Amino acid sequence: MHGKVVVITGATSGIGEVAAQRLADMGARIVLVARDKTRGEAALARLRSADKSLAHSIHYGDLSRICEMKRLAAEIAAAEPRIDVLINNAGAIFGSRQLTEDNFELTFATNHMAYFVLTLGLRERLLASSPARIVNTASDAHKGRVLDFDDLQSAKGFSALNVYGRSKLCNILFTRELSRRWSGKGVTVNCLHPGFVATRIGNGSGGFLSHAARLAKTFAISPEKGAQTLVYLASSPHVASVSGEYFYRCRPATPTAEARDDAAAKRLWAESAKLAGIEA
Repeated sequence: MHGKVVVITGATSGIGEVAAQRLADMGARIVLVARDKTRGEAALARLRSADKSLAHSIHYGDLSRICEMKRLAAEIAAAEPRIDVLINNAGAIFGSRQLTEDNFELTFATNHMAYFVLTLGLRERLLASSPARIVNTASDAHKGRVLDFDDLQSAKGFSALNVYGRSKLCNILFTRELSRRWSGKGVTVNCLHPGFVATRIGNGSGGFLSHAARLAKTFAISPEKGAQTLVYLASSPHVASVSGEYFYRCRPATPTAEARDDAAAKRLWAESAKLAGIEA
């Protein structure tokens, strides 16, 4: 990873923070994307203290807002002549249905649209840096979920776990369709299930869900273990030519039939592009 530039979202805590540190230890220069400045500055300071020769950097923005996603992508593209690895890792679960200023359901906006808009905003940098990699953090929470294209914003009914699971299904479908569209362009795209990890996710979701999340995570694996597949997909030569796959414990895994539906993947792409106002 020496000389490589890694852009990573959701790296101020949890598996993202561990992955950023491990990739930095391998010689990569890390470009963090964060929302909270206090946690962001602390994460950046930790990276810089480990190796002062690497000019790690950070960009701030709200990944639930389309205008912010586009601004962040443009800002990073202007600052970085090349991007060798993009890790879309930021994610959240919310206890109640909330709408963003774009009138998107907050989970869908944060967990799926941010991946879509940021990736396409960095398209030219990634293609110019071939061979490059994109790694998307998905989850086995997609199991049992089906997308309702007539209700992507969950207006007909909201269940936190169901909506979260559908956003993770979106991550896998996005990975498949992006891999298909960029085939032969020198950029691989893969996603992963990190396992059930003890991270901050769910802590601030409110009400019963927050309490349940804290209790459940007493049985979860550590962020160090959860980050292993993320680091593997970002760095291992063994997956240099692998694309469009779903991994668990550093091995290819089989997601559900709904996650392997290429027609759904194409439709999700078209709907996402329309929602984001992007010609893709």
